[in-house]
Amino acid sequence: MGLRLSSALAVPLLLGLCLSASTLAAQTAPAGEAAYGPRLEGYAYPHPVQQYRFQSQGQSLEMAYMDVAAAHPNGQVAVLLHGKNFCAATWEPTIEELSRAGYRVIAPDQIGFCKSSKPQTYQFTFQQLAANTHALLGSLGISQYVLIGHSTGGMLAMRYGLMYPAEVKQLVLVDPIGLEDWKALGVPWQSVDEWYKRELATTAERIRNYEKNTYYAGTWSAGYEEPVQMLAGMYRGAGREQVAWDSALLYDMIQTQPVIYEIGQLQMPVLLMIGEKDNTAIGKDLAGPELRKKLGNYAELGRKTAALIPHATLVSFPDLGHAPQIQAPERFHKALLEGMAAARS
Repeated sequence: MGLRLSSALAVPLLLGLCLSASTLAAQTAPAGEAAYGPRLEGYAYPHPVQQYRFQSQGQSLEMAYMDVAAAHPNGQVAVLLHGKNFCAATWEPTIEELSRAGYRVIAPDQIGFCKSSKPQTYQFTFQQLAANTHALLGSLGISQYVLIGHSTGGMLAMRYGLMYPAEVKQLVLVDPIGLEDWKALGVPWQSVDEWYKRELATTAERIRNYEKNTYYAGTWSAGYEEPVQMLAGMYRGAGREQVAWDSALLYDMIQTQPVIYEIGQLQMPVLLMIGEKDNTAIGKDLAGPELRKKLGNYAELGRKTAALIPHATLVSFPDLGHAPQIQAPERFHKALLEGMAAARS
């Protein structure tokens, strides 16, 4: 799998010029250090990418997605929502497993991410992203589905389930963020400008170090590298400033729009899948040392969250971290398919 002018305000005027340059860079950069366009131009997804074109907040946008047919259809649809440091393409092994199990699979890139539009001005909210995804599914004639969200996609999936409960047959949350309100706990606020400055400094090494310490409990494997290069590649390309700006807007959305206070209102069956070695907490590095130690305790957060949701099943992986579908795909997919089958019975 392959991921991510001079004021940020000037980016839309220059995107057309960026694309050919970033594509050329992707072709000539050293192996493992490719530069991709602001919409992941130059990086091939495992299945054909389609574009859902729509109007939102006074502008024309494109939402990239993969629509993968079931190998032997069971009449069910699974919708996959990616995380902040991931793309639809990182769901590839899960897409294959679900397709083999009979599910039609829809895997979109949210607006602001990966191969989808990166608007210069946009009020990013979880409600807006949920509405965009709902409209995409409506355009495909899909009205009943299992919604599977990982990380930030899990936080989005919770909001989606609250907005469209009649359509979500089951909610699967894979190490979702947003199981605690970081702001209320004391994590300092950071402006969009500060997020943007930080995102401009993104490198593969920085992403790798963060994921090693936060996602994978200090361990690293070659299998974890592809999502790193996918993401870092957009920050090597000519459109890096637009990528960084949308990323900053998205971090502000994540940090300021808690959903945990409403999670007890979810009425559909919820499969909560938790890697207990995960310690993700947005803005944790901004907090003082004592608070930092208390944030992102997923072993505890998983149990507390499951107790809040009326129809929750908790599946824990004591030795895994933030991305069990990448870290131990066979174990994860076995538990996923069993949990989905149980909800159907």
